[in-house]
Amino acid sequence: MAEIIRMPKMSDTMTEGVIAAWNKQVGDKVKSGDILAEVETDKATMDMESYYDGVLLYIGIEKGQAVPVDGIVAIIGNEGEEYKHLLGQSTEIIENKVAETISTTKDISNIEHQTPNITVNATAIRMPKMSDTMMEGEIVSWLKKVGDKIKSGDILAEVNTDKATMELDAYEEGTLLYIGVEAGKSAKVDDIIAIVGEAGADYTILLRQNSEQVSKSISQEGNAQEVKEPISEEVKVLQSETHNQKSSIQNPQSSNRVVASPLAKRLAEEKGINISDIAGSGEGGRIIKKDVDTFVPVAKNVAANVTNVQISGNQESYEDFPLSQMRKTIARRLSESKFSAPEFYLTMEINMDKAMAARTSMNEISPVKISFNDMVIKAVSMALSKHPAVNSAWLGDKIRRNHHVHIGMAVAVEEGLLVPVIRFANTKTLSQISAEAKDLGGKAKNKQLQPKDWEGNTFTVSNLGMFGIEEFTSIINAPESCILAVGGIKETVAVKDGNFYATNIMKVTLTCDHRVVDGATGAQFLVTFKQLLEDPIKMLV
Repeated sequence: MAEIIRMPKMSDTMTEGVIAAWNKQVGDKVKSGDILAEVETDKATMDMESYYDGVLLYIGIEKGQAVPVDGIVAIIGNEGEEYKHLLGQSTEIIENKVAETISTTKDISNIEHQTPNITVNATAIRMPKMSDTMMEGEIVSWLKKVGDKIKSGDILAEVNTDKATMELDAYEEGTLLYIGVEAGKSAKVDDIIAIVGEAGADYTILLRQNSEQVSKSISQEGNAQEVKEPISEEVKVLQSETHNQKSSIQNPQSSNRVVASPLAKRLAEEKGINISDIAGSGEGGRIIKKDVDTFVPVAKNVAANVTNVQISGNQESYEDFPLSQMRKTIARRLSESKFSAPEFYLTMEINMDKAMAARTSMNEISPVKISFNDMVIKAVSMALSKHPAVNSAWLGDKIRRNHHVHIGMAVAVEEGLLVPVIRFANTKTLSQISAEAKDLGGKAKNKQLQPKDWEGNTFTVSNLGMFGIEEFTSIINAPESCILAVGGIKETVAVKDGNFYATNIMKVTLTCDHRVVDGATGAQFLVTFKQLLEDPIKMLV
């Protein structure tokens, strides 16, 4: 009996899913547990499994299209089994759609009269959504070139998202027929960046179908001659690109050059490492990302890593830097937060004398060195447990009060800011928080974070105390309702009973979204936070 496969609800906030890739085709045999497709949710790209055995009879959603939760995406049953009645449509309507598809295919065939019978044995590779905030990705480098054989699981390219540099895997097998985005250029999520298929396949139809302008010309004018010119130009461009790529292969650089992946070169440049000093562990001695991450430089002239900048006293000059994906996302998200959330600020002074003494004692027995920021994260997580209204999120039509505590830890990196997440921080010891914070901080600076490392935070801590900043305010990391800005510890003079004495003060500022948190609620949270830091023994029980 045929069974309907519906779009599952893969996260608590998911309302629809986008088919990123189909791993099965109509006619394929399917077993329970097989991965049917990859689905982009509002949180991550996830696998959609089959819970039935049989043959894939019908696919209702094309790759790159969205379908609401519980919408029909496919049907599985016995080979040749009738399934149209399950779609909730009459056979006549379905047959009409089939007829329209056949008619459209004939029109396209007439347009491309150079080849009488067109068979598109090719699949478009689109820019995947690699993080919950990603809008576009920059191709750092292509690891395959046009004409190469591709297997499922091969790494096609390195993509720079707004969070990290990640690898783009191939899910289709065949020959790389077309590369649509050059290294160093960006593409929006779901844009076609490459095409994989049978060698010699005419893939230009995929590009035409992806072009709204050409599709509109076909549907409105019905005149093949009118679309012939842009199609011909497109083919010429593709042929030129292919010729240029082949020429670059036939004219390799000098054998004296350092063999390294583009990502390795980029990371080495960012870290100020001379790429020629690194020993490669890749094929043929090729330097790869791992070699840069593990490289320990030999002591040299300290001035070698200082960038020389020519400053002229009598000539105007400047240098423009293109926006990175991370900087674009920071600008977009913080602008949205700043101009949509009615923010207010609460500042409090905290006496850190006991915290400083407690930290010294704890570090005598702790397996990892505990920092003041670790103590802040622990105190925040415990205060959130007592004031769950602050551990909430604004979702537009509702307020979500989280029962778990995931602390986002703002980390400054060269290109901007990343927020790795310490999950269930309220259940962890100071030593565990310290070890996890150091690990995540290192990954952030080395661009090794994965989506699971930066998703799901319910509250964020931003600490600039190590830079000598005494007090500042932070912009809320939407959809969270609050963010805590932590300044440095400053020794100052206080008065008690008419006597002056030295003490250590730390200022913190809580930014609150007034749609979720009221002034009294935020103040009560800060009072609890202050009590925990001013008497750290309370964090240990």
